[in-house]
Amino acid sequence: MKTVGLIGGMSWESSLTYYQRINQQIKQRKGGLHSAPLILYSVDFARIAELQHNNDWLQLADYLASVGKSLEKAGADALAICTNTMHKVAPQIANVVRIPLLHIGDALIAESQARGYRRLGLLGTAFTMEQGFLRDHLSAGGLSVLVPEHAERQDVHRVIYEELCQGVIRKESLSRYLQIIKNLKAAGAEAIILGCTEIGLLVTAEDSPLPVLDTAVLHADSVVDFILSE
Repeated sequence: MKTVGLIGGMSWESSLTYYQRINQQIKQRKGGLHSAPLILYSVDFARIAELQHNNDWLQLADYLASVGKSLEKAGADALAICTNTMHKVAPQIANVVRIPLLHIGDALIAESQARGYRRLGLLGTAFTMEQGFLRDHLSAGGLSVLVPEHAERQDVHRVIYEELCQGVIRKESLSRYLQIIKNLKAAGAEAIILGCTEIGLLVTAEDSPLPVLDTAVLHADSVVDFILSE
């Protein structure tokens, strides 16, 4: 099996999802006592969030690029950034390492194509919903992306940082998210992207009025595919 370096801690709540899902899938596919060869670099999310909200993406890129290099030196055969938002600096990280970066957008494109979805609603941080780094990646894969209205984006963003990243799950927030998903469905979305790796802690496929594309799960599964690849 190949070794993957996980850039996590953004937040650790969703990094836990990655670690658990990857190991569960390795056990299911390999059997016995098998588990995943992983190297996890878990950052201090308070530092990351402060730089995000200060719009200091250059410093974020430099920092996470150094993390990527350290994982490569530690023996990783590939990297995975365990968050949607920090894929904004994925090109800078990929440029400083010689190993592949397993992009979360590629996992989304593959699953959407397999399930026949072309027009998707996107929930995530304000950075992910409003900036082009993920939407453009998906558009290049033939997908059309819809985002909520401004006030709805503010609510989605607030719940992520003030609640989900701190392990807080509220029924009121679930109700708000489900209404926003209904609005995206009315606008023509065929499925909903849980485009922040914490959103799956709140919204499940059983709750959602649209089919769910959980980026944390899909990305983790793409990591498993790489680990088991020849």
